[in-house]
Amino acid sequence: MRALALLGQRMFFQVIAQTTCIIRLPLCSAPYCSGLFYAKATDVSSAKVLEAEAQEEQPPNSLSLRIEKLPRGVPVGSAFQSWMGEGFPVHRGDIFHAMNRLRKCNMNKRAVEVMEWVIRERPYRPKELDYSYLLEFTCKLHGVPHAENLFSRVPPEFQNELLYNNLVISCLDKGVLRLSLDYMKKMRELGHQISYLVFNRLIILHSSPGRRKLLPKLMSQMRADKVAPHASTYNILMKIQASEHNIEGLLKVFADMKRSQVEPNEISFCILATAHATARLYTAAEEYVEAVEKSHTGKNLSTLDVLIMLYGYLGKEKDLERIWGIKQNLPRARPKSYVLAIEAFGRIGSIGRAEGLWLEMKSRQDLSSTEQFNSILSVYCRHGHVKRATAIFREMEASDGCKPNAITFRHLGLGCLKAGLVEEALKTLEMGSKMRATSGVRNSTPWLETTLALVEAFAEKGDVVNAEKLFGELGKAKYIRYTFVYNTLIKAYVKARMYDPNLLRRMILGGARPDAETYSLLKLAEQFSSG
Repeated sequence: MRALALLGQRMFFQVIAQTTCIIRLPLCSAPYCSGLFYAKATDVSSAKVLEAEAQEEQPPNSLSLRIEKLPRGVPVGSAFQSWMGEGFPVHRGDIFHAMNRLRKCNMNKRAVEVMEWVIRERPYRPKELDYSYLLEFTCKLHGVPHAENLFSRVPPEFQNELLYNNLVISCLDKGVLRLSLDYMKKMRELGHQISYLVFNRLIILHSSPGRRKLLPKLMSQMRADKVAPHASTYNILMKIQASEHNIEGLLKVFADMKRSQVEPNEISFCILATAHATARLYTAAEEYVEAVEKSHTGKNLSTLDVLIMLYGYLGKEKDLERIWGIKQNLPRARPKSYVLAIEAFGRIGSIGRAEGLWLEMKSRQDLSSTEQFNSILSVYCRHGHVKRATAIFREMEASDGCKPNAITFRHLGLGCLKAGLVEEALKTLEMGSKMRATSGVRNSTPWLETTLALVEAFAEKGDVVNAEKLFGELGKAKYIRYTFVYNTLIKAYVKARMYDPNLLRRMILGGARPDAETYSLLKLAEQFSSG
């Protein structure tokens, strides 16, 4: 059971990290953050940041660190020899720690080598979890056929429930759905219990809009297999709704969770809080933030990053300082934490504090990510400080490996508009439109909120053409489900003294609910009707 629990913990972090995302937080350590607010493009600079963060978390003298630092081509046995040569035994816990570290660093080949050494040299008697690790990384490195071949060669006493579940999940990781279903059928025939982690993965594979209609069937099959839903199962379902900006759907899943008597955890409340903050439902967001604080165990340090972000949205500077103080007392704050803190202080208008954190980050850490530059640049642009933003932009261009990306130019375009430089803003936005941005980036909250800020700026100038153009982007991401987004567009028509009789119909069909402000704005717009 302990082995299954360890596998469960490991696979949950893998499963949730790959869900549709709306947050910009370290995925391997914050399962609820894979997207609730921020998403970033994968690039060389972000890989450098992850590598640096990985090194920060390592004890100065550990077997895992020796394995990670082995030069390419050097056999893994040399790390074990040096370890044992200094009088240290190879314990099962050392190996499990090393495997989790190698997984985080995507060092699949090294992981296979480590487990092959353990099975061959037998520093302790291998058990089911050792073979489970070997199976997992063999599938990642060599594919499903090799994993199946390995499974057939595992001693019969270890071809049990744990190994079958791991084989199914490994197949699902590779997208081999039919084979996974075949193995699940065999598990039922053998009387093996299917793990909720398998269904978590199946839910994720069916989370795209075209396949989402099958989710109720998966939940029914889960009940038929007598698999008790886990908090992580409902967390994934809530994240799917949150990524669609569907607050009603999110709350329905949460109600189902409570009805099933599944206890929400800090991840659940983080999802709820961030989704409501994004929707500008701040009263509800505050309630969920309180629940996050109460349920936070201290084991998941990324919860602190989420709280930093949330208190920035809620404008609670004292709480923001309090949580940042806790982060500062940790051995070392990660670059990601600095980025979130800079943006949070900028959001509440504390530009000086954001600048101070920027300088602190520069002095303590190498600036190895475009995202780090974008954090302070977005603060300046949000408040119209174009000269300061331009200086950061030039510093970014002069840096080693950090180049402006699409969202950089979107921030700069907003800064120019805020400063009244309309022509420069349009040119900057045009430059940014020529840069590649993944769908994950275009659906991320920083991108959407910056785009909405641009719509607001054009609305203030009565520029309906450009407001509608950017509004179309928000529609593709379903961000227009929020009433305040449509109200912003209507303001553009009012300012331009234009009337469109289809605005209310568009709003309702877009999934937004008109409110008192909507009807007030529409009444103003009707004054400009030619009929």
